[in-house]
Amino acid sequence: MGEKKVLTIIEAAEELGISKGSAYEAARTGKIPTIRIGRRLIVPRAAFDRMLERAGARD
Repeated sequence: MGEKKVLTIIEAAEELGISKGSAYEAARTGKIPTIRIGRRLIVPRAAFDRMLERAGARD
């Protein structure tokens, strides 16, 4: 099945090794790419991976 196409903020925080609060703050300021669907805030996997590649954090 492969990787999920979206992450929760908590899953993104775990991958980055930061706290949930820091991840929500990074999402609020646009440092983590997000999409709001209703009340949910989700992180598209493709945009998250591109963010890490630009930062030199992914192989």
